[in-house]
Parts: sequence; structure tokens; C-alpha cells
Amino acid sequence: MIVQALLGEFMYEAENTRKLLQAIPDSALDWKPSEKNWTTGQLASHIAEVYNWYPSTLQQSTFDMGVYKYDKGDISKAANIVAKFEENFLIARASLEAATDASMMEPWSMVMGEKQLMPPMPRIQVVRGFLMNHLYHHRGEMVVYLRASGNMVPALYGNTADSKGF
Repeated sequence: MIVQALLGEFMYEAENTRKLLQAIPDSALDWKPSEKNWTTGQLASHIAEVYNWYPSTLQQSTFDMGVYKYDKGDISKAANIVAKFEENFLIARASLEAATDASMMEPWSMVMGEKQLMPPMPRIQVVRGFLMNHLYHHRGEMVVYLRASGNMVPALYGNTADSKGF
């Protein structure tokens, strides 16, 4: 029941992620709100990357960021970022579909070598916080990036100033 509920939200929200990434024009990829921030392309790539964390979160008890490697590919074109999202989405969905309710209660932690980054906690808490809520946070940033750079914002949870309907 836990996995089925998560899978329902995952599928619904993946469609919103897809809409958001597809709304990014190539002309916006180098834009960033300040020198401290990522570019739009870097932020979009990170949004796609979060889906790559599902296997490590759902199939391992410890995620070692010290050995984690991610090939973001060519982020100079928005279509490439969308393609990477689609690739990562399929892997994430398969990982979530293979999970069990019992596995969601098992402890999980994040380390960087010997350093504890996230203390052991039930995997369900990690899925909600580290994967889902983290993703929603960055999608919110992307909405602000799009609006601030003069680009259209897609309707995700209802109308936006740019949409006329759902």
C-alpha cells in the first residue's frame, strides 16, 4: 500500500516535471538569477538527476556520495536534458515498482566516505524528503527562473499567468 501510494504520486509528479523541463527554451539555459546560483541548464540537469537517485535509495541501505558518479550528458540543449530526464525516469519508476512496503521501513543513510551526511532513517522518510520534496523544491526554483527570465511557465497545479486552462 505504501509503494502503491508513492507510485501514484511519482507518476503524477513526473508528468509535471516533464512539462516543466519541456518548457525551458535553449535561449534560457545560460540564464541565472545571480552569480551564486546555478544556470537554468544546471538546475534543469539537477532536476533530471534526482530521478537517478531512486535505485541507490531503494536498493541500497547506504548511499555514499563520495563514490557517486553521474553523467549529466550535454546540457547545452534543453532537449538533451529532457532526454536524460526520460532515461532517469524509467530507471526510477522500475526501482519504485520493485520496492516493497516492508523495504520502506528499513533504515537508510547517506555518507561521504566515513562522514555521515544523513543519519539512518526509514527509507520512506528518505523517499519523501530526499527524493520527492527535494525535487519539488527545485521545480519551484525553476518556475521562478522561467518567470524571471521572461519565459512561459506551464500549468502544473492549475492555471498560470501564461495558461488559459488546464
